Amino acid sequence: MNKGGDSGDVKFLKIQVIGGELPGPVLAQRAGSWGIPIKKVGEDIKAATAEYKSLKVMVSVTVAGGKASIEVLPNTSTLIIKALREPPRDRKKVKNIKHDGDLKLSDVIEIAKKIRSKSFSKKLSGTVKEVLGTCYSVGCTVEGKTPKEITASIFSGDIRIPDE
Repeated sequence: MNKGGDSGDVKFLKIQVIGGELPGPVLAQRAGSWGIPIKKVGEDIKAATAEYKSLKVMVSVTVAGGKASIEVLPNTSTLIIKALREPPRDRKKVKNIKHDGDLKLSDVIEIAKKIRSKSFSKKLSGTVKEVLGTCYSVGCTVEGKTPKEITASIFSGDIRIPDE
């Protein structure tokens, strides 16, 4: 009996992992019957998420023909915290961290371009406003101002966002 299914069988799995660490038992529980080496996939996930060390990030695992491919799908808050360039923290010791850094507007626009495909807004300026809302939730400032002030400046036309 073929454990992994036929070679044309494609399976998908999305899990949330901590960047630079091995995934928990969720991976083995969900993908254990697919006939792929779970330990190797875990090591591949660890290597793929190394640049997001100690940050939560979504990972998409696609299994086709016994081969697993990994795609990292960072969310907006993860990209913002990474752009703040904070040092990695020990998740078990340091809790409820304040992300009180300052971003440049160009960083916010770059993040908006990265998440543009997931956004429901018609223009890039709408996606920038979405990112600014997440900046407000994270607690950082943009160009020394609160994200609400930057959003108001975009609405009033004082700050122009390029079209793509």
